Formats: sequence, C-alpha cells, structure tokens
Amino acid sequence: MNESTTLDTVRSPLVATDNPVPVPPFWGVRRLEQVPLKAVLPYINRNTLYKFQWGFKPQGRNVDEYREYARRELDPILNRLVQESDAKKVLRPTALYGYFSAQSAGNSLLVYRAPDSDEIAARFDLPRQTTERRLCVADFFRSVESGERDVLALMLVTIGQHAADYARELFAADEYQNYLYWHGLNAEGAEGLAEFVHKRIRVELGFGSEDARAIDELIKQNYRGSRYSFGYPAVPHLGDQRMILELLGAESIGVVMGDEDQLWPEDSTSALICHHPYAKYFAV
Repeated sequence: MNESTTLDTVRSPLVATDNPVPVPPFWGVRRLEQVPLKAVLPYINRNTLYKFQWGFKPQGRNVDEYREYARRELDPILNRLVQESDAKKVLRPTALYGYFSAQSAGNSLLVYRAPDSDEIAARFDLPRQTTERRLCVADFFRSVESGERDVLALMLVTIGQHAADYARELFAADEYQNYLYWHGLNAEGAEGLAEFVHKRIRVELGFGSEDARAIDELIKQNYRGSRYSFGYPAVPHLGDQRMILELLGAESIGVVMGDEDQLWPEDSTSALICHHPYAKYFAV
C-alpha cells in the first residue's frame, strides 16, 4: 500500500481526551411505549414541517410575518392532526434506547457486550475527514490505548406502521391535501421523537441543563454532544444499523431492516449518540 492510499487513523488533535465521562443511570436497554404525541409535539421542527413537508412557503413574508401566519393558519392544522391522532391512535410513538460501554480503536468504535466484559458486541468502522480538522466520530470516545471505558448511547425510534398505512389510505381515497399533512407529520413526528429521546438521554447523563431553552435553538444543536443518524457523511453506512437493531432488540417494537438497508416501518430512525462537547455534525 503506497502513501496515498494509507488509511489515516490518527485521532484529530482538536478533540480533547480529558473530558469527563458521564455515569449512565443504567446499562443496557429501556423501552418507551405509548409516548404521548403531545409530549413529542414541542420537539417537532415546525419550520421544516410547514415549509418543506407541507409546502407553505413565505411568499414574500418576512420572518415575523410568516411566524404570525403560521400561528394563525398552520398551527390549528397541526393541532387538529394531533387530536385526531390521539383519538384514532394514528401515530404510535415508541422508542428503545440504552447505554453501552465503548472505546475507539483508530477510526473504529468498539461497543462491548457489558461494562465489565471484553467481548465486542459491535464494531462501527467510520470515515475520517480529509480536511484540516480530520474528524472521525470515533475520536469522541476514549481510546483502547487510554485504558479507560467510555459510554455510548444508542437509540431507535418509530411512530409505527399504522401511521404510514393511514396516510396511504387517504391517498387512495383521493384526499391528497390530508395525505400531505399526515405524510409530513409522520416524517417530522419521527424526528421529533428522536429529539425527545435525545433530550431524555442528556438529562439522564447529567448535562441536560446546558440545553438551549427555546426549541428553535435546541434543534440547531444547541446542546452538548450530537446524535448521528446513518446515511449522513459522518456515519454513511446504512447497513451498520443492523448492529444497533441487534443491540437494542428492535423486534420488540416491530422495527426491521429491508433488503436495501432501510428501516421499516418507514418513519423510524436510529442513531449513535456522543456526549463529547466537541461532537457536532460534520461532512467527510
């Protein structure tokens, strides 16, 4: 192997190695069943829902004018859907999350079967930036060489198959506007549920008080650490989700992976969660 193809596995010097490792409240997995949609609602990105999922563009309105327009015209639609969902149990938010002992080895993140075990239950091989920062998600964890164990949080959330089926029934009945509303809510509801669970994890790890107070700021990553979902540059391999599904016992909430490495039900998402203060989204 020549120098140009040698894999860069040296930790980025920008990432501190002396940050405190939090103590999780438990090891292993917990299940959150029947999470009320009203509890998830504050974590739904309404800007994305209204402008991009539902297609209500500003059309010349400035920020304050659009905010007032959304409050007057769009919030009532969302509130109606939430009430209908509660009555008919359309969205059924459910989640698995847990804490695992972990270490880095070069560009790989090693996840141990138990905190007192050396058995490696999963190994995530992750890309490193070729830019000046040279970041890799593995950098955010204590290394094998350090002799210290770190803590990795994993999550898997879904709003259930019934939500997708309900939207398809509306489409088949030519109720296209309602289909658009529900399809958008399903997608953003899953993301909102992921934000809800991630908030719970930050609180349980002891630094939830560092979060931005306003939800608009919170969803811009104004909190400690980061949630890395698969398919994005820092964690590109969708197939690696199989390891998360195995570790969390995804069958208990009816989530599986399809032939093309997509999660089913479709409005589901998984993530690696880093507590390191320097962990933010980055491109490779």
